Amino acid sequence: MIPSRHRVWQVAADAALVAGAWYLAYQLRFDHGVRPYYETLFERTILIVVGIKVVVFVLFGFYNHWWRYVSTRDIWRIVRGVTVACLVADLTIYFASPVHGIRLPRSVAVLDWLLTLALVAGARLLVRSIMERPAPRGLVARGKEVLVVGAGDAAQLIVREMLKSPSLGYTPIGLVDDDPRKKNLRLHGVRVIGTTEELPRLLRESKPDEVLIAIPSAAGDVRQQVVNAANATGIAVKTLPGIYELIAGDLDLTAQIRPVQVEDVLGREPIEVDLEAVAAYLAGETVLVTGAGGSIGSELCRQIAHLGAARLVLVDHAEPALFEIERELVDERGFPASIPILADVKNESKMRQVFERYRPKVVFHAAAYKHVPLMEANPIESVRNNVLGTRVMSRVAVEFGAQRFVLVSTDKALNPRAVYGQCKTLCEWTVEAYGHRPDVTTRFVAVRFGNVLGSSGSVISIFRRQIEKGGPVTVTHPDMTRYFMTTPEAVALVVQAGGIGGRGEIFVLDMGDPVRIVDLAHNMIRLSGKEPSKDIAIEYIGVRPGEKLHEELIGEGETATATANPKILRITRPSVDPTWLDEQISVLERLVEDGETLELVSLLTSMMREPKRDSALAARRVEVHLEVGDLGPGPESV
Repeated sequence: MIPSRHRVWQVAADAALVAGAWYLAYQLRFDHGVRPYYETLFERTILIVVGIKVVVFVLFGFYNHWWRYVSTRDIWRIVRGVTVACLVADLTIYFASPVHGIRLPRSVAVLDWLLTLALVAGARLLVRSIMERPAPRGLVARGKEVLVVGAGDAAQLIVREMLKSPSLGYTPIGLVDDDPRKKNLRLHGVRVIGTTEELPRLLRESKPDEVLIAIPSAAGDVRQQVVNAANATGIAVKTLPGIYELIAGDLDLTAQIRPVQVEDVLGREPIEVDLEAVAAYLAGETVLVTGAGGSIGSELCRQIAHLGAARLVLVDHAEPALFEIERELVDERGFPASIPILADVKNESKMRQVFERYRPKVVFHAAAYKHVPLMEANPIESVRNNVLGTRVMSRVAVEFGAQRFVLVSTDKALNPRAVYGQCKTLCEWTVEAYGHRPDVTTRFVAVRFGNVLGSSGSVISIFRRQIEKGGPVTVTHPDMTRYFMTTPEAVALVVQAGGIGGRGEIFVLDMGDPVRIVDLAHNMIRLSGKEPSKDIAIEYIGVRPGEKLHEELIGEGETATATANPKILRITRPSVDPTWLDEQISVLERLVEDGETLELVSLLTSMMREPKRDSALAARRVEVHLEVGDLGPGPESV
């Protein structure tokens, strides 16, 4: 919203322009020889015309925008507003002429419309042109010479801002695009000098100080191609972040230019999320997020706030993390309806108090211990927090009538060898069991995915610290692979899956191809400006307890079927007997309280090896799927 004093100046300027157009229309019509009775008509109608037109301009929102930022959409608004204003003014004068017997000439009306449109629109375009004019070269020091990769919408915004604001320290010297048809075209006077295939040659010839990747939707392999070409010539590379980071971040694109990170070059295709469908079940609702201060939980909070939730209840037992996300939502993202609850999800009485007071309609359960070796060394706490905490949250959500419950799961729940994976399997079984109960109206969903890049304690952060210290970078095994996805991407798909599933369904996110950890290490070392093995050593330390060389997303006995979103797959598998599951978790709870570590680990292993299946549910499965409805045009085995 622009300040009122600027609105007054805009209204005054338009009033003067409207009066000038009315005057010029008469002068042009009568070739500067206006007859006396038409002069009288002009004099008696000019205030009426100005008043009517300014009122119409206000109604059309002419004064809700800065003139310096006028856009094509604003010009169309001006065309419509001026047309309506002229029609209203002309009809008023025609049917209620203040000069008896004198009618407004039609040619004056047409000229007035043309002149008003030209003056009102032209004034705004002139202001924009003046404000965007680059500063004289001699007045501002020339910034870093930048070769911009991309010639689309983001690139034109970046180039325009660089030219308009030399203080940013960038001077665009050319553009590169993968579309050969754009070669020799210009954006704000800057020429497209070639294609991305020609980038190595173009870098040698143009010798820029930096390369900027200005394609927010670019796939990782495209970014990798640019990074490789730049590294070969010793030129620094920067990038705009991905589309989900842009949505959640600052609207000023130049403020988001940053060095290329390993997350940018992993070769993943950009994901698409139906934001309208997501917003439909979150907008105006009270949403509760557990683990709100963690990597996944905090990103859930950011995206849910952006999608129009009425209120966010943030639950976490870590005080600093909870404080940080609550302050970020309020201070940086303008979402004051954030309610921080310092509490433990295992505390059932406390959770009942929270649910009774705030009555959340949607619950995202992201609270969990997640580090595999640490959970292997502390199995009792893993069961207490992950398994019993999930049972508490599920039970309370049902008791207080939550509409949806979304569990954040992991690929380590498949064929689990480690305590952590076994606990997450039990969490999935718990969600399935509650979702299949006929007396439960809450729609339960579990969403399974692999590693997220940049999360606390992730391999990325570990490698980054090791590189900063000069190495060595420690890799467990040369053949170890993992699935990776950025946190914003994973959370966007989790939120969408939460809106399209129900009845205890398990969804898995398409994580793309698995990445060799040693290749990840090589990429990170090169992005730091060093060479693997030469500048930074790589040391193999062996597989840790509970780790597998390769993770899976779809397990043995599971079938994946397509949904409307190709990145989200529905898992069909035999379900465990809910009575047996409840009995076994109760035994685990007793072992936790008694501190019986060996018996607890033994029971976990036997439950994974020989789960009791629910034969009655298998017979009802077709009926359940017909009731829930499919997400796409029809299931397709994957």
